[in-house]
Amino acid sequence: VKMSFFKRKKDSEPQFYATVADGLKKIYKGKLLPLEETYDFHEFVSPQLNEPDFDAKPMVLLVGQYSTGKTTFIRYLLERDYPGIRIGPEPTTDSFTAVMYGEHEQVIPGNALAVDKSKQFRPLSKFGGSFLNRFQCSILKSTVLKCVTMIDTPGILSGEKQRVDRGYDFVGVLRWFAERVDRIILLFDANKLDISDEFRRSIEAIHGYEDKVRIVLNKADQVDHQELMRVYGALMWSISKVINVPECPKIFVGSFWDQQLKHDLYRRLFEKELQCLFDDLQDLPRYAAMRKLNDFIKRARMAKIHAYIISNLKDDMPKLFGKGRKKKELIKNLPALLKKIQEENMVATSDLPELTEMQDKLAQADFQKFPPLKEKLIAQVNHMLDKDIADLMAIVPTDFSEPVIRGGAFDDVKDMTSPFGFEKCEGIDLGAGEPDWIVTKERGKWDDIFQSLSPTKGKITGSVAKKEMVKSRLPNPVLAKVWRLADVDQDGMLDADEFALSMHLINIKLDGFDLPDDLPSHLIPPSKKRLFNGNGGGSGSGSGSDRDSY
Repeated sequence: VKMSFFKRKKDSEPQFYATVADGLKKIYKGKLLPLEETYDFHEFVSPQLNEPDFDAKPMVLLVGQYSTGKTTFIRYLLERDYPGIRIGPEPTTDSFTAVMYGEHEQVIPGNALAVDKSKQFRPLSKFGGSFLNRFQCSILKSTVLKCVTMIDTPGILSGEKQRVDRGYDFVGVLRWFAERVDRIILLFDANKLDISDEFRRSIEAIHGYEDKVRIVLNKADQVDHQELMRVYGALMWSISKVINVPECPKIFVGSFWDQQLKHDLYRRLFEKELQCLFDDLQDLPRYAAMRKLNDFIKRARMAKIHAYIISNLKDDMPKLFGKGRKKKELIKNLPALLKKIQEENMVATSDLPELTEMQDKLAQADFQKFPPLKEKLIAQVNHMLDKDIADLMAIVPTDFSEPVIRGGAFDDVKDMTSPFGFEKCEGIDLGAGEPDWIVTKERGKWDDIFQSLSPTKGKITGSVAKKEMVKSRLPNPVLAKVWRLADVDQDGMLDADEFALSMHLINIKLDGFDLPDDLPSHLIPPSKKRLFNGNGGGSGSGSGSDRDSY
């Protein structure tokens, strides 16, 4: 009795973890790993996790057919070549390449990576020597790689070339990476959107990880605006046939290299898409802990389901005779067993293993060696999901010590100081730093319209201004924002300066730019500068005495 008392006391003690990764390592070894080992989860579903899997930097996996710009995309992010890089229109990248940070540039062969305990690639040795001969790690000193690892993949073949056997389980390797990476980028070439059989199988291999997928339509500048519309529609249709989700993942359109744009009609669109894609990539280190938690929970659910499958097959096997015949019968009736497990344990269909693959692996297994269901192991995992994972979730908000990705193209794309930063010297930023008020450049026609509205004592009322402003056909909420920004002295009327400012703001919105919440200092009319007492921009921040003077 005394022993059980102390045991309960030890189990009930709260656990304290420095980081999410530290906590996951401890609860994996203590609670999930015993279940996985008991039911051969590592042989049937996924290799065992090691410490580098928990400590690894976020990884980005690039997948696409040959000559879609995967290697060029990595070079674009790094703004430099990396050891072993090969770029060309033909299939040049014939191996998986992990591009990682290191003080000294070198290329580490796959066979050496498979025995390196400091890196997370040791489980890849199960794919054999043929794969390891086609796997390498490029080490270079790049600021970008301090926070992220890039995984380049061989160009996926089409036509007759795809019939050539690679010598290893290409789709299996992709699935292994898909389970562990933080982002999967599918690249398509605007000039060739066909999805080959091998590409289709590759996309299907990442089923279950669609939340990590981002689709990039590369080389979009190589087609004109009319063709680009058709290409985008065709890509959406093709993807919807392969990725089985209600909504197609976000598609980023652009030309991700450092060369001249062939067609730049959609230059502004390309710049916006570039900003969105870099925003998505730049924060990967900060959300890596949450991603690891999410993947860990998914793995725990799969391990439980696998235990139910194996134990049920064990229970249904005869004790003495007819074992071979019964084994074939059980494998054939596996769909019925999966449905039974799903109903009894309230399991989602998406958490069930792929039927054909599971049947193939079971055909090679010895059912007599399968263990019965051990409720204690299941209860241990359930407690882990209910208690330990909840404790880890509590420290996720404070586990933002990882910085965003810096260096390389990230510094240039996110530059906000030079004139070439995103939306610098255009839209609402136009005129910033110039000696003259930018609105005066078109002041003549605004003054003519203002005078035609018959101002009283140099001002027009809101109802009069509205009749002119609605001609822009902008929605009323947008015009309300224009009014709030333009009525600098907040007297409910517009003078000639404020009216000209309102017309300028309307034109900015019509040109496709967003309006700010506060008026930038460079757009404040010179006649109203005194209202702000040198405090910079904003709308309606003048004192009451100043407003009374109007």
